[in-house]
Amino acid sequence: MTNDDASLAAPLVRVAIAAGKAILEVYHGDFDVTIKADESPLTIADLRSHDIILAGLAEHAPDVPVVSEESTPPPLAERAHWPALFLVDPLDGTKEFVHRNGEFTVNIALIRGGRPVMGILHLPLSGTTYYAAANLGAWRQDASGTRVPIHVRPSIEGPARVVGSRSHRGSSLDNFLVAIGPHEFLALGSAAKFAAIAEGRCDLYPRVGPTSEWDTAAGQAIVEIAGGHVVDRTGSPLLYNAKDHWLNPDFIVYADASRPWHQWL
Repeated sequence: MTNDDASLAAPLVRVAIAAGKAILEVYHGDFDVTIKADESPLTIADLRSHDIILAGLAEHAPDVPVVSEESTPPPLAERAHWPALFLVDPLDGTKEFVHRNGEFTVNIALIRGGRPVMGILHLPLSGTTYYAAANLGAWRQDASGTRVPIHVRPSIEGPARVVGSRSHRGSSLDNFLVAIGPHEFLALGSAAKFAAIAEGRCDLYPRVGPTSEWDTAAGQAIVEIAGGHVVDRTGSPLLYNAKDHWLNPDFIVYADASRPWHQWL
């Protein structure tokens, strides 16, 4: 790849926005829903976004391989030798898309050495884009193109602000909320939960249950560059492209590092 990560962010933000526009064309019309083998929903919007993103990545970073939720990645024996790759979820939150509540995102992440070093989260309905790279910082850009730097809220004053899944809440999350004590809870779909942590609206995002690496990589990059943390039950950061499957362990996203939040998962 000839561009450094910071200079690559701007054109890939434009790619994510273009994918978001294609998603909205479907969202505002009639569409069919197919159920995939893993029982997750699929729409033509997922596929159109996938095609736009792959074309954009091929244009701007042709030497970096891509793994998308809507593609068939090679086995670990091949991809373990990749120095870098893109992880893409063309439409994260398809359930929210189908329910038409607006809480879905376009996710693009650059992985180096098993770690996310650049991330883009685009929210098509609002036109808001969150993006970050190691030499760029973390930013929020509105639909007009105006951008502002973002940072996590480093300390908790008063009840913790917890963001959690709208579609996957269960007893494990309820038990975590009891363990941490007084809190406020916000339900959100998709990787928008990472954005809520990265810009300081919320303090904690615990996730107990299945997620895939393309669900979390972009959000993790943005949160970490904004000053936060994304760790598993042992307190170790999530790693990518290091297993023969794409499932994440349980994890928690947080800003305030003064308490061992992962121990309450």
